[in-house]
Amino acid sequence: MVKTLVDRRGFLKATTGAFIGTTLPLTNVRLAFAGEREDFTFAYISDSHIQHIKGNKFVRNWDRGLIRAVAECNMLEPKPDFVFYGGDIAQLAKPEEIDHGLELLSALRYDTHYVMGEHDYYLDLGEYWSKLLGDQWYSFDHKGVHFVVLNSILTDHDWTYNRWKDGEERMSVMAGLDDPRGSPFMVGEEQRKWLAKDLKKVDKKKPVVVLSHSPLQKIFKNWNFWTDDAEEVQALLHKFDKVSVLYGHVHQIQYNQIGNISFYSAMATAWPWPYPETYAQAPSHLPELTVPMNRADPFFERDATGWQFIDVWSGRSNVTYRLPENSERTVAYNKEKGHPEDTEYAARNIPPQNHY
Repeated sequence: MVKTLVDRRGFLKATTGAFIGTTLPLTNVRLAFAGEREDFTFAYISDSHIQHIKGNKFVRNWDRGLIRAVAECNMLEPKPDFVFYGGDIAQLAKPEEIDHGLELLSALRYDTHYVMGEHDYYLDLGEYWSKLLGDQWYSFDHKGVHFVVLNSILTDHDWTYNRWKDGEERMSVMAGLDDPRGSPFMVGEEQRKWLAKDLKKVDKKKPVVVLSHSPLQKIFKNWNFWTDDAEEVQALLHKFDKVSVLYGHVHQIQYNQIGNISFYSAMATAWPWPYPETYAQAPSHLPELTVPMNRADPFFERDATGWQFIDVWSGRSNVTYRLPENSERTVAYNKEKGHPEDTEYAARNIPPQNHY
């Protein structure tokens, strides 16, 4: 770190002030579990969906979002210790898309860790991605925090291998937000066994941060904002005092509290997805969440492609979102209520877009 940051309020003021007027599509995460000497930050970029057209042509909008994220990430102060990429580098898992996305990400000045997304996977079941980037699930420790990366976008054997004429058909089906031929995601038995073994060596008082692509909870099955074995994964995490789960995939602001686990989504660099309750083609089975899923303006194309700063202070997260052409929002853990809440928006009847 460039300088010692003594208190959370001072850090937030110094950090957010540096980015007034930007639309940074990444997450900067501060972990403050172990005292000032152990405090550190990391950046989080996700869901770029680089889409190949032909030759050296790609969908320009998605390119621009990732280029902007990388450039502004390189200007972060204090400098992050590393970067996470949260999945979906590609749109259709083509080698050209993955190569182009990694070329853009290569401009990052920090070590980068990668999470597998379904758009990186279902053409060749992650073969090309893994050849370039390595393991699809892994863990490491950094300054008193245990990090776990999971591949949460797997499906059952029959769906994966027996229903499609080739990988292109399988990928095209999984790429659709509401294609009824799709399949819910899961972590799977092999990976859960690995996770249980990995966590045995971790003290329950040690903070745990889990990175997955899909939410490790059940939000909305029709759009696959859903992980089938979420409860089984959560059960492995419940013994720890403080757990944070960061995920992409949903392209919008979400947050929730389940027991000791705080959930926060990352915004995309590509586009926002709409609210699940707007879906009219199938019944909604959206469960009652601890807190509502709010977005400032579902009709503004760059809503949910801004940036968020997560300050994890003593294991509880306060998240400041800066949305382009919208009011800044903060999601803070309410100790009395026992869950995070949107401190401004929750009290309003009108979304806070363009009300200055």
